[in-house]
Formats: sequence, C-alpha cells, structure tokens
Amino acid sequence: MILIIDFGSQVTHLISRRFKEIGVKIEIVDYKKAIGAIEKKKPIGIILSGGPSSVYSKNAPIVSKEIYNFNIPILGICYGLQLTAKLLGGKVVPGKKEYGPTALQMANSKWQIANGLPKTFTVWMSHGDEVVSLPEGFEVLGSTKDIKTALVADLKRKIYGVQFHPEADHTEYGNKILENFAEICNAKIKINAINIEKIEKEIKNLAKGKYVIGAVSGGVDSTVAAVLTAKAIGKKFIPIFVDNGLMRDGTREHVEKIFKHIGVNVDIVDAKKETLKKLKGVIDPEEKRKIIGNLYISLFEKEMIRFIKSGKEVAFLMQGTIYSDVIESKGSKNSANIKSHHNVGGLPKNMKLKLIEPVRNFYKDEVREIGKRLGLPIEFIQKQPFPGPGYAVRIRGEVTKDRLLKQRIADNIILEELGNANVLHSVFQSFPVLTGAYSTAVKGDGRNFGEVVALRIIESKDIMTSTWARLPYDVLQKISSRIVNEVPDISRVVYDITTKPPATMEWE
Repeated sequence: MILIIDFGSQVTHLISRRFKEIGVKIEIVDYKKAIGAIEKKKPIGIILSGGPSSVYSKNAPIVSKEIYNFNIPILGICYGLQLTAKLLGGKVVPGKKEYGPTALQMANSKWQIANGLPKTFTVWMSHGDEVVSLPEGFEVLGSTKDIKTALVADLKRKIYGVQFHPEADHTEYGNKILENFAEICNAKIKINAINIEKIEKEIKNLAKGKYVIGAVSGGVDSTVAAVLTAKAIGKKFIPIFVDNGLMRDGTREHVEKIFKHIGVNVDIVDAKKETLKKLKGVIDPEEKRKIIGNLYISLFEKEMIRFIKSGKEVAFLMQGTIYSDVIESKGSKNSANIKSHHNVGGLPKNMKLKLIEPVRNFYKDEVREIGKRLGLPIEFIQKQPFPGPGYAVRIRGEVTKDRLLKQRIADNIILEELGNANVLHSVFQSFPVLTGAYSTAVKGDGRNFGEVVALRIIESKDIMTSTWARLPYDVLQKISSRIVNEVPDISRVVYDITTKPPATMEWE
C-alpha cells in the first residue's frame, strides 16, 4: 500500500485515483497523522501531496523530518517537493507564479523514475514557490524554462520530487511517472473496477427502508445518481426536479423523458418566479450560490413534509454531487475554498434532511462510465456538464429576466453552431458568459454601447484540469457574428483562452 500524506491539495484525490487506475492500493491521511500512520500501516511508498500554502507561511502544514528516516521511497509533488527541500537543508524562495502547461526537458533519463519518458514533454504547473538549492544528495533530472528543479531525485535514499502535477490529465506521461514510482516501491498491481453493486448496496444500507427524495437536474451526475438509487431502493425513491428557470431550454421535458425511459415518475416543482425574486439585486457570486442552495433545500423540505403527510417517511435527500464539486467547496480541511457549490458548500447548516450522494467519490468521466454500464443512452452520457445553479453563475452581476433571455439565446447559438460544425461532442463544455463589461460598437451607422459576451469552450477529461478548445476560426466567427446580431444589446464577443488552473471552469 502507498500512503498519500495530504497537505490540502485540490487534486490529492486525483493522485489516489491515478494509482488506483494503475492498480495500486492507496490510502490518504492528514499530514498531522503522518508519522503514526506510517508506523501503523507500514506502507511500501509515501506520496507528499501538493497544497495551497507556502512552506514559509505562518501556519504552513509541516511533517517531522523523521518521515525521511523510514527507508521508504518518497515522492513529493509540488508543495511536497518544496517541503522536502526545506526540511532536508535546501532552499525554497517565492518564485514566478506558474499555472498551466509548460515544456519539461529531461537532463537525465537513466534512473528508474524516468523510465519511458521522452526528452521533452508537456507538464502541468500550479505553484508560487520554487526550490533554488537542492539538499545534499539530490540531483536534477528534468527542468523547464523557468524551473530548474522540476524533476529531482536523491537516488541513494529513493526520495523523488516533481514541481509539476503528474496526476493532472494534461501532464503528458504523468501516469508513467507514477507507474515508475509504484515499481520503485515494488507495488503489487491489482486492477480495480468500479463496483456498481457495491454502490447500490451502500445506498440501501444508508436508507434503511425509509423514503429518499432525489434532486435531479437532467444532467449526467444527478441522473446517474438517481438511477443507482432507484435500482437500490425501488419505489422508496422519489426524484424531484426544481424548475427554477435557470436551466437550458427543454431541460424540464428532457428530465421527464429520461426518467420515463427508466420507469420512474418525476415530481416537478415550479420555482421560476420565486428564484428570480430571491436573486433580485444580488451580484456577489458566492451569495448567489448560497441563495440558490437555501431555496433548493427549503423547497425539498416542503416536498418532504407533503410526502410525510401522505404517509411516506422521508429522511434522506439524494444529490448528484461529484468529487470535483467537493474539491472546489473545500473537500479537505487543509485545502483552500475556491467556490461554494449549491449542493455542497452552498447548503444551509440547519438542513433537516440527511444526504445520500452515490457518486460523490467519482470524477466526471467515471460517472459517465457508470452511466454507460447502467444502460443510459449514449447521447445523454456525452451531454455537456451544466452547473447546478444554472445560468445564475454565467451571468456576472444581477440575474434578471432580460439577462436570462440574452444568456439563453447566446447559449443556443453556441450549441447550434458547434453542432453544425460537428464538434459539439469533441469539446467538454461550451457556454457564453454575460461579463457585465460594456464596450462601444457601431450598428446601422449608429453608436451602440452594449455588453460583452465571453465564450468559454474547453477540453477536459475529469474537470480538475482543462485547456481551451482550438476551434476553427470560421466556427468562432459564425458564433460571434450571430451573437452580436441576434442577442439584444451585445456589442462584442471575446474568447476565453485561460486554462484550469488558474481559472475554474465557470466564471463565478
């Protein structure tokens, strides 16, 4: 077993997942319990995760130097490398902040950690500090243009470090580096498949014969979670769709159709007017998310009371929360909060319903795989992710009926044009953002001062990292032309080419 010491990285769970894909048993422990866990569990390898802190921060998470005396192979990732350097006598300084892809040049490929790596390949960075002087016994195996110590090793003590993130999907040969480390640890390989029967059994054990109401949005996550729950507890499951007016056109009809396909009736709650009323005057994105979360739960509690009065004992709420939602809403006590999700950090603290989250520990591509194995239609499984708070987080500033209409028209144009170009299913996500910024334009020989729309079209596998889609210029031109001509009071269209990190998928 390989033990991951967690320092609060947003992708610690992704490190675990990569090793599980390789077939290696893995466990995650908090850094404060590191030494005790090593002594008790006797791992064959140790991973020191990344984290949001600087090693020189006042409350930086630190482990005892004793961790390097167990004679166990160690791999430090990002913060884990910086901490290793500091504890063993190297020097770490605030460096040039670096987020996203960069090229790594191998200086030495003869050691086992570098087996199968090409001379140059792309790695994914997300850091602020930099190791400028290595501890005694370490050597540089690979460097980037800005970071000399991108891949380092103390080969005698089998201590390795990478400044980049091998677990990130956009790091080329990242899995190979982790496989090499597993081989250095003499790990036993055992293929781990997603066990659907186990998930269903866990749902049944949690529900204990009581009714479960389920939050469904028509998206892949909530639908897969709903099908798993329906299979586990049958008619004790009641799916509910809240029509808050913030979803894409046809979502309600799509929800009814998909659940009819699996033989389950959906309870529809019309909350369009109430949602707009609650969001009136609200411009802060975190406040928007929490308002939607509070309304979301209050509506479900009303439904729960209605069902209880009809003789059904409802005790649980099912949600389609996936792991990237948890991560962005501070999934570890050491990790930094990025944004609240309406179904995680946006929930009120006095919620009376207990949660059942069947796909909480899975990433988007894993949820799609579960959906495929459950027999859901392929066109549904390939559907783009859509945020739970809907258009509210794609409209910067106040959400009004007028701005919702603009967002809806622009969104439909993007989907239509990507479909016409046969690239809709080759991108992970595509949407417009009403930016709240304004610029001057000339329309019909007259001056126009209208809002700027940003296009966000991205490629990703698991939502944890992403890059912008390199679409043909003529496709982008058609989208831009239609938006400025067909959407009222829009003066300009820009293309967002920011990677994740540093940006999140959504603007808010």
